[in-house]
Amino acid sequence: MALLDEVKLNIRAGRGGDGVVRWRQEKGKPLSGPGGGNGGTGGDVFALAVPDIGYLDFYRTKKVFQAPHGEPGANWGRKGPDGEELVLQFPVGTVLTNKETGETFLMEKPGQKTLILKGGRGGLGNEYFKSSRNTTPKECTPGKSGEHADFDVQLRLFADVGLVGLPSAGKSTLINALTNARSKVAEYHFTTLDPHLGAFYEFIIADIPGLIEGASEGKGLGTKFLKHISRTKAVAHVLALDSEDLVSDYTTVKAELENYDPTLLEKKEIIIFTKSDSIDEKALKAKLKSMAKHIKGKMSFVVSAFDDASIKELSDGLVKFLRS
Repeated sequence: MALLDEVKLNIRAGRGGDGVVRWRQEKGKPLSGPGGGNGGTGGDVFALAVPDIGYLDFYRTKKVFQAPHGEPGANWGRKGPDGEELVLQFPVGTVLTNKETGETFLMEKPGQKTLILKGGRGGLGNEYFKSSRNTTPKECTPGKSGEHADFDVQLRLFADVGLVGLPSAGKSTLINALTNARSKVAEYHFTTLDPHLGAFYEFIIADIPGLIEGASEGKGLGTKFLKHISRTKAVAHVLALDSEDLVSDYTTVKAELENYDPTLLEKKEIIIFTKSDSIDEKALKAKLKSMAKHIKGKMSFVVSAFDDASIKELSDGLVKFLRS
């Protein structure tokens, strides 16, 4: 099932409980004055950020949510119980837009809890209205409605580094080697159908599905994934050394990024050559020479998933790059 990255929800906070008219009944004092309590406050609605990128799937079928209402007041001036808060979970990187107010909420870090709708106030009981001039008030007020709105919910991958490259360039293998992600790996194109996130020290690396020529026009997996690249802080071009033409591979991806959004080329850029175990030393030098003008002045690495030393060198280099 495809990754769900956009959804519309109707969400309501709880209504406040009604205030009530009650009279205190004490032994020997059948009418001891007003005792109606205030209603409880309606339940608030919170958004909670979770690290599960696929959590929006929870909202694939259920679109309407209601927080519990506050309870009416009681005798002896007792306030009615407040409605419990409603906590809705969303993946890190989600942006919620309140269509009524235009207010947006960005879920940036796991565990972040943000109030998005306020519950209604409880009504006032008749005890509230007691005064020296009005010793037996018979008035009370109803609870107020809670806030409610339609929300546009959109997942945005705010990764520190986005791995881009043609299909089978080795991005999934690479992110698995660097992080705790478990991106599916196989020897055929388009194995990765959804972006994958991996925790890399205090940073996030995103494995973006392979691009093809024409992706910016919707071909292959198209703009569904190019939009996620635009949300990363840096772009790492992954080039497989078993390719017949590295320069063509590189320029194809660059062209698709530029066609989709020219500002993507302004992002910090890293070059990662993968599958170094697939060629000999002489062929490696020739291929790197062919890419000389494209990698000049840029941080570049040559790695093999079967060479722990090269992976460590890449890992150390990325940490230094990201912390600079």
